[in-house]
Amino acid sequence: MEMSVNNHVVIMAGGVGSRFWPMSSKELPKQFIDVLGCGRTMIQLTIDRFKGICPPENVWVVTSASYESIVKEQLPEIPSSQILLEPCRRNTAPCIAYVSWKIKSRNPKANIVVTPSDHVVMDVNEFRRVIVSAMKFTSSSDAIVTLGMKATRPETGYGYIEGDLSMACPSNKEIYRVDAFKEKPDLETAQRYLQKKNYFWNAGIFVWNVSTIVNALRVYQPALGKIFEKMLPYYFTDKEQEMINELFPMCENISIDYAVMEKADEIYVFPASFGWSDLGTWGSLHENSTKDAYGNVCIGENIKLYESRNCVVHTTQEKKVVVQGLDGYIIAEKNDTLLVCRLSEEQRIKEFSED
Repeated sequence: MEMSVNNHVVIMAGGVGSRFWPMSSKELPKQFIDVLGCGRTMIQLTIDRFKGICPPENVWVVTSASYESIVKEQLPEIPSSQILLEPCRRNTAPCIAYVSWKIKSRNPKANIVVTPSDHVVMDVNEFRRVIVSAMKFTSSSDAIVTLGMKATRPETGYGYIEGDLSMACPSNKEIYRVDAFKEKPDLETAQRYLQKKNYFWNAGIFVWNVSTIVNALRVYQPALGKIFEKMLPYYFTDKEQEMINELFPMCENISIDYAVMEKADEIYVFPASFGWSDLGTWGSLHENSTKDAYGNVCIGENIKLYESRNCVVHTTQEKKVVVQGLDGYIIAEKNDTLLVCRLSEEQRIKEFSED
């Protein structure tokens, strides 16, 4: 696989994973948990699938300052200078702006892929092929590429990308212009999107060269641009964290989708299919995990189910768990908290955790 010294991978790892309570908490959110029961946490699996795409010294993690020790423990191969610490949460645009300006200050030719830290990819080889192809495209153009997952069901939990499939890009026949970004739809709209074939799930994975994203942020978010321009004398110095602690809270709380993607002209989609899920809910964990003959997913050492079907049981701290007579339930335990909830009612979990 072709690997350029200009290739960089940015992993966004600042989320709190509130929909996965009680397994995920503010102190230890889902990106730092072995959600799938495979022996690797979500952020470790993310790092694993980028091996061979960029040199190890070009991997960056942007996270909350409160997760610094967890990141260092789980990713000992990442140098401290490449773990960027946000003093407060400000969504994805300030996160991306910070790391982009820092990378550009050292390598103006950098070519970057930005990814969340807590997604699932089943076909890692196809994922790598798509990323390498997209990075080759952005290395020699001013394009912003977003990965569009080919929809397999009328999903109401994802945003969508409407692509113009009438003409592919001359330099890469798998990449097309974006017509529009769509908010999470209702079921009827999602069913219509599924039939049309040119609507894709928005995976929140972006590819661009560093000059393209920095220029786009300067144009469409000038206030944000000024903050990170002001940081230029401090990147890679002892004063960087002190200045970030002072300036980062001044950033607007805004996603990269609103800040840039919905405004810029040269936006492209790379339709792809590699078994992706954002694993944002217990339902998506159930859907993406190995099931027994009755549709149950069990993650834990010693779990026995009787006359139960379509359940997800995540009890990694218990010596023995017995479940009888349940259909379509979440049974999850962590740190002396037990959740028993209908899968169909999981949107209320945030409410339960706050209570």
